[in-house]
Amino acid sequence: MDGTDTPGNQNADARPVDEAERVLLDGLRAGFEPAFADLVAHYGGPMLAVARRILGNEEDARDCVQDALISAAAKIEKFEGRSKLSTWLHRIVVNNALSQLRTRSRRSEQSIEALMPEFNMLGCRIELPEEDYLSLDEIIDKSKIGATVRDAIEKLPESYRIVLLLRDIEEFNVQETADLLQASPGAIKTRLHRARSALKVLLEPVLARKEEQ
Repeated sequence: MDGTDTPGNQNADARPVDEAERVLLDGLRAGFEPAFADLVAHYGGPMLAVARRILGNEEDARDCVQDALISAAAKIEKFEGRSKLSTWLHRIVVNNALSQLRTRSRRSEQSIEALMPEFNMLGCRIELPEEDYLSLDEIIDKSKIGATVRDAIEKLPESYRIVLLLRDIEEFNVQETADLLQASPGAIKTRLHRARSALKVLLEPVLARKEEQ
């Protein structure tokens, strides 16, 4: 992506821009340094969170955000207001993070097969009985559940982890994810299905009830 607004919205009328965003945009277009400082202050945190999720490394994430913010400021004339500024910046930092992943030294990726669900001879999924799982309320009450889910996602092979992040966390649609990863929509759907299945297997020990004391 080159930093322009969402491709699917090119024929849409520009959305109304709130006053604070308008002032920020005017300052950036005029090259005012305080405007860039405001850009960092207002949007740097959320962008860093996105970069961390994708890159999994604090130093790389900070470098990614710095590059993304500089890129955004340089391309601000291309921002036409068809989406929120935060949405535009989100796309830029995601694209930058994915570019960093591509430039990392390539290593053979582990197979996802070991993480996939198992089936019996009748083709039925082998899993714990329904009563052995926590209820929704119990899951919500479990401490550190968010951290546990993040840890499980990190165990997925990278190509599956990234698809899961882009679709279920960053909320890109199938076509947008396919464009970002230079893959076909069909490949994205298949990879996402397998990633979700593997994640369920990884989380089963967490979601199962504690043994009675």
